[in-house]
Amino acid sequence: MVDIKEKNNIKGFESSLVNEFVKEMLKEQRRNRRWGIFFKLIFVIYIAAFFVIYAYENSSIGNFSNQKHTALIEINGIISTETEANADFIITGLRRAYEDKNTQGIILRINSPGGSPVQAGYVNDEIKRLKVKYPDIPIFAVITDICASGGYYIAAAADKIFANKASVVGSIGVVMAGFGFVGAIEKLGIERRLLHSGDHKALMDPFSPLDFFEEAHMQKILDKIHQQFISVVKDGRGDNLSNNEELFSGLIWSGEESIELGLIDGLASASEVARDFIGSEHIINYTRRENYFDRFTRQIGTAIFHSFNTAYSTR
Repeated sequence: MVDIKEKNNIKGFESSLVNEFVKEMLKEQRRNRRWGIFFKLIFVIYIAAFFVIYAYENSSIGNFSNQKHTALIEINGIISTETEANADFIITGLRRAYEDKNTQGIILRINSPGGSPVQAGYVNDEIKRLKVKYPDIPIFAVITDICASGGYYIAAAADKIFANKASVVGSIGVVMAGFGFVGAIEKLGIERRLLHSGDHKALMDPFSPLDFFEEAHMQKILDKIHQQFISVVKDGRGDNLSNNEELFSGLIWSGEESIELGLIDGLASASEVARDFIGSEHIINYTRRENYFDRFTRQIGTAIFHSFNTAYSTR
């Protein structure tokens, strides 16, 4: 009898233990389900918020104001695909400004040391196209601190260019910079191992001696791009330009000196241009900026790319 009772007790204990375990499992599953629903809901709200912000920011920029106005587009910093001063953003702002029936004139407010000649070229070409399409809407460039190289490449497409007397203007040239470490690695006893297919695939490798044929080839390319730059400036500024031999040498000048050289037309701020040349002091900013949605999608795209790249490289 004792053995039977003990067995029954053990069975009862085991049964109770199993029941408790099952209950805890069910509770854990319910908790996980609730947290899963919670996180999914947060994610949906997060995505929805990005879409709302994206829609709001894109609709609020140049929202076809009912009031006649001057459209402002800012170009700040280095002109590059990696910055807000990229061709896509600048052109988007330009198109919206031109398409608004109440736009009386457009101001490009530039504060840029330059950057990609390709990005600057895209903007210059688009300004010329839009000027033909909307001949009644004047476009002016207003320089703040600096408008050099690619910045001036864009400004040259405007009908007139203005600056402050202390602004820095010019740098009409092309540069390619790098370093050479041949002597350094020889002194350190480092052996350079470089494999390549194609005689000039390792073009301008900083750890190899400079090849004079490659140097001449690169210089030819830089000279060609420089001539393109010069043609754009001459096309935009025309007879305003002086005959100064240093004009296209890459030098920079103050805003005051730039008037004499024909690089700019006068000294004025954006508000002065809006009032005195466009005739509309009310300014609406059409500058396209990177918003949360753009940043989020770019980060997601980068993460996916890196994940794919990592998976691919480990196969």
